[in-house]
Amino acid sequence: MDLSPMWFGIYKAAKYALYPLSWIAIVGLLGLITASLPVTPRRTTWVRRFAFFTLLLLFLTATPLLSTTYIAWLEGWYPPFQTTSPLKVDAIVVLAGGVFAKGSLRPSDDVSDASRQRTACGADLWRQGLAPRLVLTGGDATVLHTGPIESHAMKRWAQRLGVPESAILVEEKSRTTYENALQTKAILGAGHILLVTAAYHLPRAVGLFEKQGFVVTPVACGYESKHTPSQAWAESTLFDFLPTAKSLLLTTQAVDEAAGILVYRIAGKL
Repeated sequence: MDLSPMWFGIYKAAKYALYPLSWIAIVGLLGLITASLPVTPRRTTWVRRFAFFTLLLLFLTATPLLSTTYIAWLEGWYPPFQTTSPLKVDAIVVLAGGVFAKGSLRPSDDVSDASRQRTACGADLWRQGLAPRLVLTGGDATVLHTGPIESHAMKRWAQRLGVPESAILVEEKSRTTYENALQTKAILGAGHILLVTAAYHLPRAVGLFEKQGFVVTPVACGYESKHTPSQAWAESTLFDFLPTAKSLLLTTQAVDEAAGILVYRIAGKL
């Protein structure tokens, strides 16, 4: 899965089939096409079915209580990181979460909120003296053109947070989580690492890094869900059943991660 530029583009395009919004759009479009055809009893029945499934998909993917249940299932795989006992590892590895490229309005490349948060978590762990090196991993994940290197933007942010350049290692070739692990192995070799990424991303990331021979202590940096699924249902209100755009995004993230775990397992990478 060390993809060529062409296959990486195909991989990125194929991911659109996983997005719940794509499902809703496809079912809605089928209903619209059917409704535009000459009316028959059978076609009328199918129009109603398509309308029903469009609303059902919207409810299942954009309802806050359901979307947080999906993402909490992933976020609950590992307990929160605690430094209650002395711990010394070889390196702190921070996975990129995106970067915003400069344009006609944005004056310079800037780290995304996810990358900013993860870099801050890594810098905080480094300041605690848990490892001598902070590894920032992430390359150019754009398709069809050249974009900013994610780890370079993260490095600038880490330095602003007080981490000296001498303590920072930059991995700048990877575009996927698997490539993160592969390229980090090329830099560090084997060793014990603190792996920093979003809580929902840890189940896939930890497995991929362990497959490369690392001893991994996961560090969840940022949770999308407040409670475990059972507690979320127990404390739910009417507003938790009203669809929102944020909930659709959470479901998309959960589906993307679950599909990634499945694909990597089939490919023997996990």
